[in-house]
Amino acid sequence: MRRALIVAGPTCSGKSALAMDLARRLGGTVINADSMQIYRELRIVTARPGVEDEACVAHRLYGVRAAAEPGSVAWWRDAALEAMAACSGLPILCGGTGLYFQSLTRGIADIPQPAPQARAEARALLEELGAPALHARLLEVDPQTAGRLRPSDGQRVARAWEVWRSTGRGLAVWQADTQHPAPYQFSAIVLDPPRDELRAAIAIRFDAMIAAGAVAEVQSLLDLGLDPDLPAMRAVGVPELRAYLRGEMSLAEAALRASLASGQYIKRQATWFRNQSLADPGRVHTIHARIAGLEQFSERESTRLLNFVQSGG
Repeated sequence: MRRALIVAGPTCSGKSALAMDLARRLGGTVINADSMQIYRELRIVTARPGVEDEACVAHRLYGVRAAAEPGSVAWWRDAALEAMAACSGLPILCGGTGLYFQSLTRGIADIPQPAPQARAEARALLEELGAPALHARLLEVDPQTAGRLRPSDGQRVARAWEVWRSTGRGLAVWQADTQHPAPYQFSAIVLDPPRDELRAAIAIRFDAMIAAGAVAEVQSLLDLGLDPDLPAMRAVGVPELRAYLRGEMSLAEAALRASLASGQYIKRQATWFRNQSLADPGRVHTIHARIAGLEQFSERESTRLLNFVQSGG
């Protein structure tokens, strides 16, 4: 069976640098597994690999969709499998979207696309009632799914509502009926740095994003006049810089709020990775530090990590 490597972890943990270093040394291809880095309009705000990085080693699935076209786990899985099959070397899946990885390692539910009327109803109810009240309604008709969702998570509650209204089956029932895992032997490197390291790195990186033109990037995105409920419009940094551009807050306040939002996101990411298995036991290597590439390790540690990758765990 062909091997594939997962490099996972929360935002700003150094996944991209490590994945690129491994790809360069081992002749691999880096395949994006981040749900926001798929959008071509958001290179700066999502910290996508730069043009120089993409020229150094092969990168796939970065900036491949328009912000007007929401991605999905099912779409990504198909695209990732195609990119993996085309790799001449080791496929290195790099990102922080746990459900993307899970769709490969465990399989994915084949959920039909909800009807437009059901989607419109869900969004209208979310706007009219708010997430907790819509969650209460979902609890009455689909308690199995509602029991898995936080009442405050409006997007997931609305998604569950639209699936139930469109198909007559709860999202949890659909999710129990999954496709088979991808035909690869997966090993995984999971970065799990201390939270204070990540918060400090996030603040520094957001300042660098602003200096690199993040404000202009968000303005160009807003000029497209897209639905504010689209995933790309909710990427960390976009709502905060939109508020700045509207004169609702200073740039310093926008940067602070974006850093706080990132902090909340990395907490959810870290919790997910700690509680989900990305590969079979013995094929997961956890690193409790923020990584900038293999040169950060001692020669012994670097050799040990390379051996782990090359042996498949």
